[in-house]
Amino acid sequence: METNSVWKLLKDLSTKRGITEISINGPKTVFVEREGKLIQLAVELTPEDISNFVQDLENEKAQRVGIEYDNGPILNTNLQDGSRVNIIKPPFTQETAAISIRKYLQEIRTFESSDGIFGLYGKWVDFLKACVRARANIIISGGTGSGKSTLLNLLLQEVPVEQRVITIEDTLELNFHLPNLVRLEAFSSGGSGIGLRELVINTLRMRPDRIIIGESRGEEFFDLLMAMNTGHDGSMSTIHSNSGSECLQRMESLFLMSGFDIPPRAIKKQISSGVDFIFQIKRDKEGKRYISEIVELTGMEADNILVSSIAKFDEEEQSLKQTAVTPTIIERLVKDGGLDEGFFA
Repeated sequence: METNSVWKLLKDLSTKRGITEISINGPKTVFVEREGKLIQLAVELTPEDISNFVQDLENEKAQRVGIEYDNGPILNTNLQDGSRVNIIKPPFTQETAAISIRKYLQEIRTFESSDGIFGLYGKWVDFLKACVRARANIIISGGTGSGKSTLLNLLLQEVPVEQRVITIEDTLELNFHLPNLVRLEAFSSGGSGIGLRELVINTLRMRPDRIIIGESRGEEFFDLLMAMNTGHDGSMSTIHSNSGSECLQRMESLFLMSGFDIPPRAIKKQISSGVDFIFQIKRDKEGKRYISEIVELTGMEADNILVSSIAKFDEEEQSLKQTAVTPTIIERLVKDGGLDEGFFA
């Protein structure tokens, strides 16, 4: 590794602050993202070093998961610092493998150590903490690179230490510590391993207080929603969508991927009764990430899910502002979450 140009580049970039993404398209086309802008680096790698870098990661993952890796065309794994790596190899790319690395920002640990993160200050930090302590079921919604996993990590720091939490991811990104924590990683290769949905189903037999799925993108959402509706309050996940309304549609689509023939109204009923809040995240053109809206799911009316916007981001003041709506679960947030009684007064 010492003489490999890719590893050397990553070691050098690890000392640079503010880099959120590294893209290696080929030996002469390497980009980094900093403050929302893509910058091409004046570096030149060798095809052999790129290939060897990929092989190093394949070998490490095969050793870690303990089953034979079949050298398929796609690899999802992590670097030692927790950064997420996605690789797709020839012949599905030209010349060399295409490597995308989402940097793990180690300086983001807690709300207190990250003042103003996601545009949150004072009272809204208290509100998010209260949602976690009151065991609200939360979906974090956002587009690519908006910071969904970062926000989920921040929320998980607030889970009480006496609770048993099981996390399920296909690439390990969550980073928090509890005495009774089990981390599960999905991995399938050449007919071996186990997928996200199988892990969620098995998790229900492991007596979890909360179930956390790093990102719901398929049939596993059906089983998470069933868990949310059957006593596993305080469960959380992220979903890729660009607005609260789009997130609702996305949840319905994910539910249908389970393969069960369920009437649309029954699906919406499960979503409305299982999910308490959607925290919608956005990223502006300068790369700033912020919570654009907090949406509460309040029930059903005819065939429609009822939602209330609790807060919206004010573009002029560049801060989250409450609407005139008080959450229907305000008593839980006050009693179990420690929220100030006059918060929505």
